[in-house]
Amino acid sequence: MHIVVCVKQVPDTTDVRIDPETNTLMREGVASIVNPFDTFAVEEALRVREKVGGTVTALSMGPPQADAALRETLAMGVDKAVLLSDRAFAGSDTWATSYTLAMAVRKMDGVDLVICGKQASDGDTAQVGPGLATHLGLPQITYVRKIEAVDAQSITAERLLETGYEVIASPLPCVLTVVKEINEPRLPSLKGKLAARKAEIPTWNAADLDADPARIGLDGSPTKVVKIFTPPPREGGEILTGEPDQIAARLVAKLKDTVLSAAS
Repeated sequence: MHIVVCVKQVPDTTDVRIDPETNTLMREGVASIVNPFDTFAVEEALRVREKVGGTVTALSMGPPQADAALRETLAMGVDKAVLLSDRAFAGSDTWATSYTLAMAVRKMDGVDLVICGKQASDGDTAQVGPGLATHLGLPQITYVRKIEAVDAQSITAERLLETGYEVIASPLPCVLTVVKEINEPRLPSLKGKLAARKAEIPTWNAADLDADPARIGLDGSPTKVVKIFTPPPREGGEILTGEPDQIAARLVAKLKDTVLSAAS
């Protein structure tokens, strides 16, 4: 079985910078980490390989420095890694990103299972996994909290809901997005870290993928960030004191004044 796990290098939450020209995240020269949700995806890919055998390939799209994120997955036990890096990919929204990843999965050929983290910490959209499935024309199971069974032909998984969970069976190939409840990611071994340092990670550009220029990067992104701004600080609140019935009456009066002022 060939399993592809998608990972993303994201800015450290304490070091987020925005390019004022393009209104996109600045990634080069910014302290970065592996998207936390993707570590659960990597772990689950390794567990599936341990059950049924096969190969795990880590796939990431980003600037050259995203190579570091892929080496972390290699240290955990992933077999191979591929980096998608090209200036033409810059500014991609979730739709363009999922298209680019899909073109890479197609190039690999013979992929049986694609696993993604639920969402990225820098965007929180949870759209890339479903978008990837759409571009590939594959079934998808999102918010997976447990893989109940998997073999060469099919997979059965528990999908987390707000009020419980549902069990879904799907033929392979299939795309999964996983939540943090699914497992506990392993720590890389010393041997794995040493091997990851020496590993060769191929880099594919837009030409390698035979990607349509109109569907990648800013040109291929149907959503655009028009403006980014910091909301004004909230004004200090007012603490009402007195007896409960007095406080309630004053609160009702203030709410009425606020509603009437907003309506006028």
